[in-house]
Amino acid sequence: MVKEKKIKPSKELPSGFQDRQEKELLIRDFVISNIKEVMIKYGFQYLETPSFEYTESIGKFLPDKERPGEGVFSFEDESKWMSLRYDLTAPLARYVAKNFNEIPKPFKRYQLGIVWRNEKPGPGRYREFLQFDADYVGTKNLQADAELCVLISEILEKCGLEKKDYTVKISSRNYTSEIFEKLKINSEEQISMTIRSLDKVKRLGWEEVKKLLGKGRTDKSGDFTKGANLDDSQINYLEKKIKEIKPESEDVLEVIKIFEAYNFTNFEFDPSLVRGLEYYTGPIFEIDLNFDVKNSKGKAIQFGSIGGGGRYDNLVSNFGNFDCPATGISIGIDRFVYALMQKKDFKIKTIKPVVICVFDKKNMREYIDILKKIRASNINSEIYPGEGKLKKQMEYANKIESPCVIFYGDDEIKNSEVKLRNLKTGDELSVKIKNLVDEIKKII
Repeated sequence: MVKEKKIKPSKELPSGFQDRQEKELLIRDFVISNIKEVMIKYGFQYLETPSFEYTESIGKFLPDKERPGEGVFSFEDESKWMSLRYDLTAPLARYVAKNFNEIPKPFKRYQLGIVWRNEKPGPGRYREFLQFDADYVGTKNLQADAELCVLISEILEKCGLEKKDYTVKISSRNYTSEIFEKLKINSEEQISMTIRSLDKVKRLGWEEVKKLLGKGRTDKSGDFTKGANLDDSQINYLEKKIKEIKPESEDVLEVIKIFEAYNFTNFEFDPSLVRGLEYYTGPIFEIDLNFDVKNSKGKAIQFGSIGGGGRYDNLVSNFGNFDCPATGISIGIDRFVYALMQKKDFKIKTIKPVVICVFDKKNMREYIDILKKIRASNINSEIYPGEGKLKKQMEYANKIESPCVIFYGDDEIKNSEVKLRNLKTGDELSVKIKNLVDEIKKII
């Protein structure tokens, strides 16, 4: 009988997923702490919603997709489809509808949470990432829209960016709606495809976007994307209007006026800004970085925005008869960290543990006594957690970049002292246990 060869699982990750190491995670923690500080200062309430929602609750709001379940990771549970959340906005709308009578209006909430997107990944663009959202729910006051841009700017600068490093771009869905009326484009499908095409101007350029606005476009891989079927005169008019650099819609003019009261100048009106999320109804925003971001090979790449948002006055009403206008903004935290690590030199000091080497397990009580004494002084420390001779223990201590190791054998135990070796210099000295903490502090 032939024995089947056991196939070992792959050690590789699926495309678009990432193992994150300590330095990146500590910088991410730094960003999160600054976000929380600003949000508390601006009077926002912290909220958490589950990772899964019923697909029907989020699917109909997904951008750039022709069918509801596409673009999300889903499974069927008790005859109902569930999906990992695509963003934090649709879950917020569901939460507001469910708790409509209990929450204050306006409801100011912020959330930090992992989101999942079953889409093509790229540099700094993942299929699983941490997102930050801030929203005003239950108000049409454009002061809310303006303040979202102001608070995002404060967060970016607290994290180390200067004003020259980023621009908050603004436009309005009303601006494009007026254009559609002029062009007599009434089909929701055609409007949707046109918006999705215009959203790619920065990435593809006008010549390629014109193909998407027309019959369609074949990309470098050979994939064909169906076009919006506009005629040449419509396409030319769109290009002309989008390239105009002057705000015309009333909501944008009002937001700019409020910016002036804040002395907020780090913005730019950009009529080519057409956020992909089709539920926006008014002002829209995007946060663009103004410095080069490089890929893993050191090549500058077209990085795009790190976040954005806008007004979505009709989203909550999808869950029932609710009149609940809203506006929000978001940042992809992992995407921001990816860029921030290239712009700012973070001096992150990670204090690695002092390692107590194990000579004989029968002396474990004595090792633990030393450990408790050191930890009582808030010094990171551990007894060597593995198995092996002293050489292997030293290899471990060097690999984790421990500042020093403690040798506590039978002779040292008898004399109530330890040998303390500085792994940075190689110096070793005998230290009485009562002086051990002071000597370690000189090293770390």
